[in-house]
Amino acid sequence: MQAKAANAPFYVGNAMPQQEVRGIVSDQSGMPLPGVTVIVKGKNRGTTTDIDGEYSIGIEPEDILIFSFIGFKTREEPVNGRREIHIQLEEDVNALQEVIINAGYYNTTERERTGNISRITSDEIERQPVTNPLAAMQGRMPGVHITQTTGVPGGGFDIQIRGRNSLRTEGNEPLYIIDGIPFSSQTLGSTNISGSILPGLGSSPLNNLNPNDIASIEVLKDADATAIYGSRGANGVILITTKKGKIGETKLDLNIYSGIGEVTGKVDLLNTEEYLQMRREAFSNDGITEIPAYAYDVNGVWDQTRDTDWQEELIGGTANISNIHASFSGGDLNTQFVLNGSYYNETTVFPGDFNYGKATVYTNLNHSSKDNKFGINLSATYVADKNNLLSTDLSREALRLPPNAPELFDDQGNLNWAESTWENPLRNLESKYSAINNNLIANAVISYKIGYGLEIKSNLGFNNYILEENTTFPSSMYNPAYGLGSEFSANIVNSGNRNSWIIEPQLTFEKEIGKGKFDILGGVTFQEQTQERLELLGEGFTSNQLIENLAAASNVFILDQEKVVYNYTAVFGRINYNLNKKYILNLTGRRDGSSRFGEGKKFANFGAIGAAWLFSEEKFIQKHLPFISFGKLRGSLGITGSDRIGDYQFLDTYTSSGNSYNGNIGLRPNRLSNPFFSWEKSEKAEIALELGFYDDRLLLKSNFFKHVSSNQLVGIPLPGTTGFSSIQANLDATVENKGVEIEFSSVNFRNKNFSWTTSFNLSVLKNELVSFPGLEASTYANQFVIGEPLSIRKVYSFTGVDPETGIYQFNDFNNDGMISPQEDRQEVQHLDPKYYGGFSNSLTYKGLNLDFLFQFVNQMGTNTNFSGSLPGTATNQPKSILNRWQQPGDMVPVQRYTAGFNRDAARANFLLSGSNAAYSDASFIRLKNLSLSYKLPEIWNKKFQSRVYLQGQNLFNITGYEGADPETEASGFLPPLRIVTVGAQITF
Repeated sequence: MQAKAANAPFYVGNAMPQQEVRGIVSDQSGMPLPGVTVIVKGKNRGTTTDIDGEYSIGIEPEDILIFSFIGFKTREEPVNGRREIHIQLEEDVNALQEVIINAGYYNTTERERTGNISRITSDEIERQPVTNPLAAMQGRMPGVHITQTTGVPGGGFDIQIRGRNSLRTEGNEPLYIIDGIPFSSQTLGSTNISGSILPGLGSSPLNNLNPNDIASIEVLKDADATAIYGSRGANGVILITTKKGKIGETKLDLNIYSGIGEVTGKVDLLNTEEYLQMRREAFSNDGITEIPAYAYDVNGVWDQTRDTDWQEELIGGTANISNIHASFSGGDLNTQFVLNGSYYNETTVFPGDFNYGKATVYTNLNHSSKDNKFGINLSATYVADKNNLLSTDLSREALRLPPNAPELFDDQGNLNWAESTWENPLRNLESKYSAINNNLIANAVISYKIGYGLEIKSNLGFNNYILEENTTFPSSMYNPAYGLGSEFSANIVNSGNRNSWIIEPQLTFEKEIGKGKFDILGGVTFQEQTQERLELLGEGFTSNQLIENLAAASNVFILDQEKVVYNYTAVFGRINYNLNKKYILNLTGRRDGSSRFGEGKKFANFGAIGAAWLFSEEKFIQKHLPFISFGKLRGSLGITGSDRIGDYQFLDTYTSSGNSYNGNIGLRPNRLSNPFFSWEKSEKAEIALELGFYDDRLLLKSNFFKHVSSNQLVGIPLPGTTGFSSIQANLDATVENKGVEIEFSSVNFRNKNFSWTTSFNLSVLKNELVSFPGLEASTYANQFVIGEPLSIRKVYSFTGVDPETGIYQFNDFNNDGMISPQEDRQEVQHLDPKYYGGFSNSLTYKGLNLDFLFQFVNQMGTNTNFSGSLPGTATNQPKSILNRWQQPGDMVPVQRYTAGFNRDAARANFLLSGSNAAYSDASFIRLKNLSLSYKLPEIWNKKFQSRVYLQGQNLFNITGYEGADPETEASGFLPPLRIVTVGAQITF
């Protein structure tokens, strides 16, 4: 056989091999295996197989070659003077043993882990055209519920891992760790600036990560997995591991794609004929015989035949998306490197020239000494993004504008104000939101193997995050008829800077004693985070051209200024004992210290115990149940905690009063001291069964968990006479989360040319407020109910439309003849999903690969009634309001129209928006992701490997929900976009 050149081998030292050996590595079906590591035993010499499974390497006649590949058994083959060695690797009977799992401070295997850890890899991430790593996780992990808050580029995501533990919304964020460095997901943004375009606090800091640079994402959930992170792991831990260089020849990888994005759906609104009929009927119902002069839409001032789909005009555009990513990598046995660079750009579906751009540079260097005792791993990521948007999301106006509203532009191409008869929605394009984010993450891990199983290691990390954002309100956004000049223009500017560093020296010890093996870990954490933020308002400018320069403002006001320092320290440890590779015991513990608590309360202890029994290794199982290739029973029990309450909450603090006395600005107290509150605590318990059948072609994992969170940190209400509304303290309230998670995967078919695999995950969770002493007498009485989830809303009970009066009716719980919020909002509306999950398939035929994922959620959500828009007023409505009351005796779901003159009808509609009628089934099945790729045959070009692909995200929904999108519901913000991209990947 004449083998062509494979990946170039590498040599260390001066000793050159005497001859060369070539060959092909394949699986048991004869299919070539690319990427197999081929090493000369006992020597610093090796290579990897190419795309056709071929290799060549210099050897000496007496050498032994070692062939290794994940999912296959490692094989040693003596050379014995041969020049060609063709190898077939045997699939590992239990491939789970080879899958390395990042558990944070240590690595384990899928087979031997005692904790609950879910994982996705770069293969799954790269099949999705996303900019935020949380988007890549949706529907792929049990117990992890992620919701996209907006389709506007740069927006964020809400995430809950196994439900809500804290009464405080901000107390439920998980801990993010990037290559060993804690990463704060809390933005430095201001709602004064970004609140009208981006929900929450503006741009998500997680957008400052590049999914192309991520090797894997692990989510730690139970006590055994999270307790080693102590107080920081109460709400779960998300570990993000970046890519590392690999052994092999130096290569350049280029990945380019381009695509489009559009809104996934629209609300079915009234056309002009239906709208005008509604308006005229409303005036008639109110006894108005002559249409008022201000009712331009219906009195003839506006065109009565014009019919505009404002959803198409304002949010119906096409977002253009492009991405280019380049990776340069390679290395030998001792040194591997990778250098990545990428640029991403996305426009919006709104009118106007707006876009989001992100540039990323990532590098990693991994080196070990020839004797493999010393090792160093260096990595750094720098991301700069810029978001140029309009200041206000147009989605709400797109739903409310009358269909016969005037043209957007006049004959001269200027904004059409139609003689001051309306507020042109494109006025919002004059008011702009801008945000610039810069994020640097640098990490070094230095290790040395002392000998006798001892290794000393230190993790050093630094993170710097900078945000500069502003929103301009120029006078040009107002109707020129008002005569407002630049003296009425304004600009709000917010700047933030967050620096954090971490040092974690660690010592590990491994020792086999008889049939057992000990793994012991001990370490110390020192961490500091400093955060500064300044928010300014500038008013009155000599020209709108100078609006972004606060020095040109007539008046400048400080809206907010803060500097916060957070210090954290801990001692942690782990003892793992593995007996006969069947019985595993894992003990973890941590003692935390936080600057967020007062003297005597700063430290707390957390820990867990986990155990696993690999019963498939028992001889009686292997003898009587040979079809069970893998079986594990595991469980865990432990305590974690939380200090997520903000800084200096235990102190008396003061803020500037803003008032001057004799030229001096005074201070006023803004918080009462309470040095006695301490950590929230979460007790976690779990039991799980994991099974593999027929050489792991079928895998089933099921687990039941229970989390009980107590010692809740909340604001305890105070009498108004104290001058303060509340004081921070621990409340003896208890929150319980419990549920079942199920995962299933199967290899349905596999041969040389075709393979088909399936995976499925399902989560059924229940959240409950178990106890809350004094709840009924507290200010939380209208927010929480004992025995119900924390996410509930107490609402009015809608009983229908009175057939005689045509007015909405509600249940009068206390029978006092009136509907009041304190007494009659007793209906409980559940908003937590009943269950959620995902179903995916992967099919491969030769070089063609098809992957798709369906995400499903069963939930209730807000509907169009939640907006409170009154049918009959000058706002468009869904077509469902056509089924309305018109005469006594009508049994219909919609009350009589009113132009606002019927006070009873107007108040009833307001109550409707706060009733159970404003909520409906928002369940959906979504084709979340689809990827079709084709690997071009090497015979087309032997100098490089290439792949072309088509990818889609949020392609379509199967749902009975009547709104635009069941995920964002009736939030008034742009729903997630349907994205389709085409691209090519070339490796030289």
